[in-house]
Amino acid sequence: QVQLVESGGGLVQPGGSLRLSCAASGRAFSSYAMGWFRQAPGKEREFVAAIRWSGDSTNYADSVKGRFTISGDNAKNTVYQQMHRLKPEDTAVYYCAATSDTIASDTIATINNYSYWGQGTQVTVSS
Repeated sequence: QVQLVESGGGLVQPGGSLRLSCAASGRAFSSYAMGWFRQAPGKEREFVAAIRWSGDSTNYADSVKGRFTISGDNAKNTVYQQMHRLKPEDTAVYYCAATSDTIASDTIATINNYSYWGQGTQVTVSS
């Protein structure tokens, strides 16, 4: 079992930055691939970014490439998402999720492949 707790959300102006954190308890991060997803009001939950500990590879949604960076600290069992140049359309509840590190690269963005989820943290981008 893995428990995930997100933090770091808040209100930020367009063009600003935030860093989200996801602290995990349970098995070590090295057993998992970690993902960030988001859900805006009235919309479906969507993939944002993922990191695979085994090879330290990362994946990003096209909408956040060049603006968001996912990283992790295995010693702290924490994954981060640094977000820059935030836009109003980035407003959403952001969720951290975990899946097996053996997941295929072409399915790492698939929501149903993730077994463990945090409770989410709200990010609001507004002036």
